[in-house]
This record gives sequence, structure tokens and C-alpha cells, in this order.
Amino acid sequence: MLVLLAWLTSTNRRGVSWRTAAAAAATLAVMGVVVFWWPFFRVVLVALNGAVATLLTASGAGARFLFGPLAAGPGQEETLGFILAFQVFPAIVFFSVIISLLYHFGVLPFVVRTIARWVHRGFGLSGAEALATSSNLFFGVESTLTVRPFLERMTRSELMMLLTSGLSTIASSVLAVYAGLLAPIFPYIAGHLISASVLSIPAAVLMAKIVVPEGDEPQTRGSVPPLGDVGKSRHWMGSIIQGANDGVRLSVGVGALLIGILGLVALLDLILGATAGWISSLALQEEFRPTLRMLLGWIAYPLVLCLGLTPDEWPAAARLIGERWILTEVVAYQDLAAMVAAGSLSPRGVMILSYALCGFTHVASVAIFAGGLSVLVPSRRNDLARLSWPAFWAATLATLMTGAAAGVFFHGQEGLMGL
Repeated sequence: MLVLLAWLTSTNRRGVSWRTAAAAAATLAVMGVVVFWWPFFRVVLVALNGAVATLLTASGAGARFLFGPLAAGPGQEETLGFILAFQVFPAIVFFSVIISLLYHFGVLPFVVRTIARWVHRGFGLSGAEALATSSNLFFGVESTLTVRPFLERMTRSELMMLLTSGLSTIASSVLAVYAGLLAPIFPYIAGHLISASVLSIPAAVLMAKIVVPEGDEPQTRGSVPPLGDVGKSRHWMGSIIQGANDGVRLSVGVGALLIGILGLVALLDLILGATAGWISSLALQEEFRPTLRMLLGWIAYPLVLCLGLTPDEWPAAARLIGERWILTEVVAYQDLAAMVAAGSLSPRGVMILSYALCGFTHVASVAIFAGGLSVLVPSRRNDLARLSWPAFWAATLATLMTGAAAGVFFHGQEGLMGL
């Protein structure tokens, strides 16, 4: 059904490369088998989760030194309760430092190019779009810098792939945010978030290449180009400084975005409520006060039917998917944790929605990615503007496809949630 929706909204239904689509779908299925059915992967999952948990614990040392009791989470000594800005955002800074160091010492360039070669050969993508798509596992909008020399001559389909992959995956630097929010109710969430972001690569390829198929000849069709500059420092200490500064900008940006978006949504809810109340009074009917989350949930409702959830979980899932579009995945993951605490979702529902929500698929990210690319290549601004909303739609379908894969392969197997 999700593939059918992508095909119905395609810009060129006859031009779809079903070889690429089939390869992406098959890869997603194989990955699902490995993640959920292969017993050995549970060892890998625990190791990945433990590594992230260790980094989160280490990041808390600096936060506690700076903020004292404000940085102590629930259950810790002298805690004042959960405070997002002081207990989660400092981890973004620390993770950004780790990513910067790994890039400086050549670990990330090797990993990114290895994945890019696999994506290039397996899916038939151009070298440039394969490189940028693979970079999205570790970087945010900065991933576009890896292919900056080729942006000017990229085809519309390549630009679509860049936007879709950026919106349907998460950067390693913000992994700490979601892990910090969900770890109390889903101990192995960090490992699964890494898994979900990797699964989203074939899902993004599948949807992007159906919605906007390739109709031209890409410049880098034959090979993966060298990894472009994403701000590498010449000295390891410079990498720490640069990573810390980037992490501060990112955490401040996330906080500012949440303040602005949540405020605007609250204002719209007041306007909607007042308007609906006035109409109800004129019609002499019982007062009805809609909210933006409610309206977006109605729009998302048909889509969540594809996730494999039980009918009693559909309303909650629709609300989470709908609010993610406008309020970002940070708020959606917070509400997911609250729903689990209230007993509104089964463990299987939590697994599916954890995968389906894993991506920068919200309106603010559309502006960030499309705007960032426009700055790098002003001559393609009109193309990027036209592709921004198709990319948002394709990324929505891609993240839902990732959640659907979890729904197909997870049926409560022991050892996958850490409960």
C-alpha cells in the first residue's frame, strides 16, 4: 500500500526503475530478517546499545559539573526531575565531539565510503547521491557538503534523493536525545534507533526513486567520488573544539525550534478552539474544540493502518505521526514515552512506532535541508523549492515503511527490547 501511494503520486509513473525499487525493497526485507530474526544480531544490538549508554553516561559528567542538580535525571541523587535542556541537550554536544574526532582520525570517512559503495552498486544510484545518502547516518544537513562540487549538475532525481534521505534518517549527534527520552521504558532503544536509521536508507531509496524517477544521466553514474570536506580540522584538539561548538549550535537550534514551534502550535490551538466555539454557539450545538494535533492525526490515520498495529493502537499512532510532522520527532518521542507509561501501547506497538518515528520528517527540517542546499547552490533554488514537499511526502512514506518492516518481523521475540 505504501509503495502504491508513492507510485500514484509519482512525477513519471512509466519512468520508475523497478530494478532499483525491487533491490531497495529486498534489502529492507533482508535487513528486517537480520535485525529481528537472527539471534546473533541481539548480541550486536546489546553491544551498540551499551556503547551509546556509555557515551550518555560520560556526557553526564560535564553536564553535572556545569549544572549541578539540574543535570541529575530521575532516580539519581539530588534530582529535580526530568529537564530536557539540562539532561539531554548536553549529550548532543558530547556526541558531536565524538563524531568530529572519528572524522579527524579517518574512521568515519572509511565507513561512509564503504556504505556508499554498497548503496551505489546495490541500488544503481549515482556515486554522489550514494555518498550523500550514506553520510546522513552520521551528519545532518552537513552531509550535503560531501558532494558539494556536484550539486550544480545534479539531476532532479538526485536532488530528490538527497532531500528524502536527509529527512528520513537521523544524524548520530541527535541520537542521544531520543535515547535519553525512551531509555527508561525501552532499555535497548539506542541500538534500535541505529538499526532504524540504517533500514531507512533502502526505504528512502525506494520511495524517492518512485516519486521522482531518474530521467537524465547523472554526472557520477560510474563511481563514488571522494568524500568532500565537512569541516575537518587539522589537529585533534581543533576537532574537539569544532565538535563542541557544532554541538552547542545544534542543541541551541533544537531548543529554539521547540520553543518556536510549540508556541505557534499553542497559538493555533487557541485560534481553532475560539473559532470552533463561536461556530458551535451559532449552531446551538455542543461545543467542539479541535486542536492542530487532532487535525493532523486525522490526516495521518489512513497511513498508520499500514504499520501492522492493533486497531486500539491506531488513534495513538495517528496522533504521534501527525504531530511529528509539525512538532518534530522530539515531541513525538516524548509523547510515545508518556503513552507507554500510561499503558496505552503494547511492547510491539512501541517497537513499531519507535522505528516509524525515527527521522527528521517534519516541516522545520524541510526548510533546513532545502534552505541549506539553496545556499550551497543558488542556481538550483527553484528546483529545490519544487522538490521540497515531494521529498517530505517520500520521507514520510519511507519512515512508515521502516515501521512497517518492524511490524512484519517483530512479534515479541525475547531479548530485543531489554525489558
